[in-house]
Amino acid sequence: MNGRTVWKKNDTAVVRIEDIGRDGQGIGHAEGYTLFVKNTVPGDLAVVRIVKAGKKYGYGRLMEIKEPSSFRVEEACPVAGKCGGCQLQMLEYAEQLRWKEKKVREDLERIGGFGNLLQEPIAGMEKTFRYRNKAQFPVGRDKNGEITAGFYAGRTHAIIPCEDCLLGPEENSVLLKAVLTWMKTAHVEPYDETAGSGLVRHVLIRKGFRSGEFHVCLVINARKLPDSDLLIRTLRAAEPQHLTGISFSCNTSRGNTIMGNRSQVLWGAPWLTDALCSERFGLSVTYRISPDSFYQVNPVQTEKLYEKVLEYADLHGTETVADLYCGIGTISLFLARNAGKVIGVEIIPEAVSDAKENAVLNGIDNAEFYAGKAEEIIPRLYEQGLTADVIVVDPPRKGCDQKLLETIARMKPERLVYVSCDPATLARDLQWLGMHGFQIEKLQPFDQFPMTVHVESVVKLTRAGL
Repeated sequence: MNGRTVWKKNDTAVVRIEDIGRDGQGIGHAEGYTLFVKNTVPGDLAVVRIVKAGKKYGYGRLMEIKEPSSFRVEEACPVAGKCGGCQLQMLEYAEQLRWKEKKVREDLERIGGFGNLLQEPIAGMEKTFRYRNKAQFPVGRDKNGEITAGFYAGRTHAIIPCEDCLLGPEENSVLLKAVLTWMKTAHVEPYDETAGSGLVRHVLIRKGFRSGEFHVCLVINARKLPDSDLLIRTLRAAEPQHLTGISFSCNTSRGNTIMGNRSQVLWGAPWLTDALCSERFGLSVTYRISPDSFYQVNPVQTEKLYEKVLEYADLHGTETVADLYCGIGTISLFLARNAGKVIGVEIIPEAVSDAKENAVLNGIDNAEFYAGKAEEIIPRLYEQGLTADVIVVDPPRKGCDQKLLETIARMKPERLVYVSCDPATLARDLQWLGMHGFQIEKLQPFDQFPMTVHVESVVKLTRAGL
């Protein structure tokens, strides 16, 4: 070991934190040995106890901050160090943005082999709390046997009690407490993952930031919800003005999927409505959002992000556009205002139904939507003669399917706009596209998720030689 200490579990080391890892842990070195330490930030001098030791790196538990970093700030949330939701709350916001910019750039260089890209500065937020329009609270019992709700600790299913997440609107706390009150009054059991018993698994709360509407959906381990009339009265008394719908989703599986395959309305509308607007492009689109449909969780940043999508798409009113992984048609309907025709593809049938209704709601008749996997629908439509001048993709974290990328390359669109929520899979897909006739023109990161390690990016690609 060249005279260096061989570090073992339960050893204590003093390390200067130098960087942040992908999952938000601080990274430091003890005599060349790499340690990942949660709840630390670059610049901290930390006393660390090693809890897991490998040959080249290990994981440590923070015992003491001997010298705090100049970038360290006091967490606003009392459970920030325990909850798995906010990994960066102790890091000042300007430094969060710098790290996210660097994360995108380094992944594109390291994985994709891209250097000297025209990367625009990251778009940050003025208000970094209370920005989420959706919250999913797991429900269980605490160590004293009391019904509780909150969020899972990082990499576990242990519930950290938290009835007021500072990333969501204040009304969430009122609605969640009403559900817990109903459970205690009606003697409704929370779900027990180990035994597979109990009823209430999650409480899903959504808010329309422009409409002010709220919808509450209980995810339950049954086909019916007992004492639903009492639940309705309790929730309506808690939020009498803005609650527009109450529903439940049946999930009787033993897996980790939150939403079930069947939802039922108890009271009010089966959705909430919201709108996204763009002053720059003079657009406003209203959406109906079902409980299990995908909708960007940060509406303030989403409006900025969609403006960038429109800018990169560079539409003039005649183009055929394919919007893949389209959800409820959020991007599709923005594009349709300036396009000749839009084809949207989404795997979730309920989301496609919402997209079709949203098109009617907004008087848009040049958008068509297909339910199914993009990697299956688009090759079939291409074989039937579909061409597209512009393609927009907004895939999940795993990135685009290989078969879909191959079809996109064969379709040869003039422009491709890639919306990504993971720089690593983005870099992988961009590398493949670069080898098959596309070149990157512009890229801009967006901080859709302040206080977390996640970062969104929008990339404009054109076909080489155009």
